[in-house]
Amino acid sequence: MREAYQTKLDGLAGELADMCESVGAAMRKATDALLNADLALAEQVITEDLRIDELRNRTEEDSFALLALQAPVATDLRVVVAAIHAAGDLERMGDLALHVARAARRRHPADVLPEEVKPYFAEMGKVACELAQKAAAVIRNPQVEKANELDSDDDAMDDLHRHMFTVLMSPDWTHGVAAAVDITLLARFYERYGDHSVAVARRMVYVITGEMPGPLEV
Repeated sequence: MREAYQTKLDGLAGELADMCESVGAAMRKATDALLNADLALAEQVITEDLRIDELRNRTEEDSFALLALQAPVATDLRVVVAAIHAAGDLERMGDLALHVARAARRRHPADVLPEEVKPYFAEMGKVACELAQKAAAVIRNPQVEKANELDSDDDAMDDLHRHMFTVLMSPDWTHGVAAAVDITLLARFYERYGDHSVAVARRMVYVITGEMPGPLEV
């Protein structure tokens, strides 16, 4: 009985890590669609978002079943609570990748991004995927030090997000209001994606230490 319970508890981490890898792949594909005006890739991200939603639902169902049937305590209870919250963060990361893909689809066949800002978004996409990969690694092998690294890694995303405002407010900007609005929203999607990655890592710190995660800066 205890072995079956532990298997189910361990399964939560596996489900979260799989979900984390899925949202990382979603943002990678969405970024490629954005940079290359790739409609087929954008459509793929949009379609595959349903699977991410299903993963969240399954994780929550499994978590609530453990709460109802096993009444976990101490560390086991923290694992279940963290899984419920982390699944929400991960679903939101999938939604943010979805927003990027929809922007690429909405403007197709035109490019969403002027050429001079594409390198910044390529870098934001790279940082986002690296954060998702690190979050998945922390879920599979929880370590406080590794989890805390995501906070400092996310600084690169914040710097890129802030720099976009410098670009948009420059007197050299010649692409009009519509492009500026698109870029502002897209940069925010990436910035929030990074924040949710950090939130997932903080859930793992809570599992290990019992310390409640602090609020994210917005």
